[in-house]
Amino acid sequence: MACSACGSDSAIVCSLSDEYRDYAPADAAVISICTHCLTVDPADATSVDTGREVEPDFSRLSDSVPTRPERAIPLVLAIDLCSSIATNRSAIESLLEEVERAGTDPLLVIDRLRADPDVEPAVDLERRRHQLEQLLY
Repeated sequence: MACSACGSDSAIVCSLSDEYRDYAPADAAVISICTHCLTVDPADATSVDTGREVEPDFSRLSDSVPTRPERAIPLVLAIDLCSSIATNRSAIESLLEEVERAGTDPLLVIDRLRADPDVEPAVDLERRRHQLEQLLY
């Protein structure tokens, strides 16, 4: 499945718990995260091995992204929603606060993603960084 934003075929597929489905595109239960531009797209549930619990390898996104799902999933959902901060303000706030509660500084991760030459986020993180800081503090 090609990324809707950049056309890349490299993605991480993961299931979402109920608490995150409202933040996913089309309220998807399964999402794919593009390893090139970090765009989140709904994915087919058959693309996840339901026979066993396997955590996605979030390190494929970037060394900057946390590898634990409780940190990585809300972070990538928040980044994806940053295409429209005005529309998604409360959702982004909730997701970034969740990342912080899980023990990761989301702004530090965003700074590191901005500096990562292998990642070209579909969202302009340079412009959004200040707005995200205002949401959190």
